[in-house]
Amino acid sequence: MRSETEMMNLILSTARKDERVRAVILNGSRANANVKKDICQDYDIVYLVRGIDSFTRDHSWVDVFGERIMMQLPEEKVLPPADGLGRFPYLMQFMDGNRIDLTLIPVEKMDELLLPDSLSVLLLDKDGLMGPMPPASDRDYWVQKPTAQEFADICNEFWWISMNISKGLWRRELTYAMFMHEQINRHMLMKMLEWKVGIQTDFTKSAGKVGKDLPDFLDQGEWEQFEATYSDAKFHNIWNALFAMCDLFRKNAIEVADKLGFAYHYEDDKRVTAFLKHVRNLPADADSIY
Repeated sequence: MRSETEMMNLILSTARKDERVRAVILNGSRANANVKKDICQDYDIVYLVRGIDSFTRDHSWVDVFGERIMMQLPEEKVLPPADGLGRFPYLMQFMDGNRIDLTLIPVEKMDELLLPDSLSVLLLDKDGLMGPMPPASDRDYWVQKPTAQEFADICNEFWWISMNISKGLWRRELTYAMFMHEQINRHMLMKMLEWKVGIQTDFTKSAGKVGKDLPDFLDQGEWEQFEATYSDAKFHNIWNALFAMCDLFRKNAIEVADKLGFAYHYEDDKRVTAFLKHVRNLPADADSIY
C-alpha cells in the first residue's frame, strides 16, 4: 500500500505538471487533526481546473494515479441521478488499498460550487485564486444546538414512525418494518444522541460521520443500550429492538429537554408506547385493532 507521502506527492505532482489544474485542496478526514489516521482513510481532493471538458471527454488521464479495482463517475450515472451542476467527481479505489475521491471544479464556477468547508487545506494555488485560508478545523461539523421546534419535530417523528413499525411487524412485512426502524427512526435516535453530545461538550465537538464517534461520549451502559436497538430479521427480536430504541430515545429526549428548557410531550410517549404493546399482543387473525 502506497504511503501517505507517496500519494500526496503523486496528487500534487500530477497537478503541477498539468497547466489545466490551477489549485488543489484537501478536504475530509485527512484535513482533520482530531481524526486518528488509519489505512481506510480516503484522499478527498479538489482540483480547480480550466477546460474541464478536456478532462471529462477522455477519462484515461486518471490512470496516472494507479491500477484500480473500480471507479465510479457519479456525473455519468442515471441512478442515482447526476447533480448536473458542473463539478465532476472521480471516485477511485486502487488495487493497493488506497482510494482517491477527486472532484474537478471549473475555475469559472468556483464561487458557486466550492462551498465553504472548515476542513479544507490549500495544497497548491498557482494563481492565488483562493487567497489566505484559516487553519483547518472540524468546526463546521460540530453538533448544532437545536431549537425548541426542531426538538419537538424529532420527537413527533420518532413516536409516529414507531406506530408504523408496529403495524409492519403485525403484518409480518419485514422489509417495511426494518426500513422504518433503520432508515427513519434510527436517524431520529442518532439526532437525539448527537444533541446529548452537544450538551456535554457545550456544542464544540462533532459526533463523527453518522455518529461514528458516539462510543467516545456514551458510557458503557448507554452504549450497550444502543447496541440493543439493532436486530436480526426475526420478528420477535425486532419488537425487542423497537422497545429498546423507545427506551433509549425517551431517556435521552427527557435529558435534552431538561438541559435546554424544552417541553417533552409525555402524553404522546405514553399513548404510543401503550399502542405498541397492544399491537404486539394482537392475534394474527385480529379483525380490529381495538
